[in-house]
Amino acid sequence: MTTPVHLPRTIVNQMLRHAQQSPSDEVCGLIGAKDGIAAHCYVVANIASSPRRLFAMDPARQIAAMRTMRELGEELFAIYHSHPASPPFPSREDMQQANYPEALYLIISLQTQGVLEIRGFRLNGDVVIEIPLDIIE
Repeated sequence: MTTPVHLPRTIVNQMLRHAQQSPSDEVCGLIGAKDGIAAHCYVVANIASSPRRLFAMDPARQIAAMRTMRELGEELFAIYHSHPASPPFPSREDMQQANYPEALYLIISLQTQGVLEIRGFRLNGDVVIEIPLDIIE
């Protein structure tokens, strides 16, 4: 059994709100953590040519978010994105783009009627391990 990852509700709410703001396009961003606890949500623009089915982080904004994390003494905790019309499970493209095996990959699905679903994964090559999420107050 894989140990659950604790996510503060405030961080989860920020990601869900971001996904709801662009319900037909994938949104993306980073989560910084201090001492292993998620601390900040960094929204990064999706510059993919087909944002309805792919995400590509704006390099300048991604670098700026990573710099801010370093300045605050945070480490990269998670990379998140949304799936507007599919379940919260990594696509082939998601797995090919997973360049940070130490990071948690969070996928938000807007597919479910009226209910937003979020799931976490460790991605390394073709290996997908679902990580249980524990939303904490």
